[in-house]
Amino acid sequence: MEKMPYREQLDMPAATDGTSWQTVSSDWRAGLPMLSAPHVALRELRLSDAPSLLAMLTTEEVTRFISPPPTTVEGFERFILWTHRQRAQGSYVCFAVVPDGYEDAVGLFQVRQLEPGFGTAEWGFAIGSAFWGTGLFEEGARLVLDFVFEVVGTHRVEARAAVANGRGNGALKKLGAVQEGVLRKSLFRHGLYLDQILWGILDEDWRLARTGRQPRVH
Repeated sequence: MEKMPYREQLDMPAATDGTSWQTVSSDWRAGLPMLSAPHVALRELRLSDAPSLLAMLTTEEVTRFISPPPTTVEGFERFILWTHRQRAQGSYVCFAVVPDGYEDAVGLFQVRQLEPGFGTAEWGFAIGSAFWGTGLFEEGARLVLDFVFEVVGTHRVEARAAVANGRGNGALKKLGAVQEGVLRKSLFRHGLYLDQILWGILDEDWRLARTGRQPRVH
């Protein structure tokens, strides 16, 4: 999901009341659960994550292949509140990526429905470059896919990554995503239209992969 669904200029400013949005509700629309692996935890974004996200996700190497993120702490605060509203509507999920031993987010995973009911969804991710190659992404991505397929009930998850984004495409392939085609000149970045690879993961493929069996590719 290199074209992020949030657009700051389309969002109305909202008051920031300091709510942490921690929850233990079993209904993800009321609040996201905490997901954990040995080296990372995924949770609902908090307003206090805004400064860390600004520092981690606005560097040149991170923004090279994604839509421009907010450029201020206030902009990220508006984004965070927007993610809460979209989650409450049942159309979008955004998890903060928090490494073991940290308090604030260093990245995020976003999943948005592409059809009513979340049967088909698109996902994307952005993590601070200091954590690239640490295994943090793979642990977090597996947690997100488990959640989307088993809790949200999604049947198909898609991802788009620029052909030139070798790291992103390699990560998707490692997770078992299937390359389904090339979307020609579908991403506009830095004055150029870039080709993107379309990747897909089906719920049945994911469950087979978890049991050690190979999914069928048609």
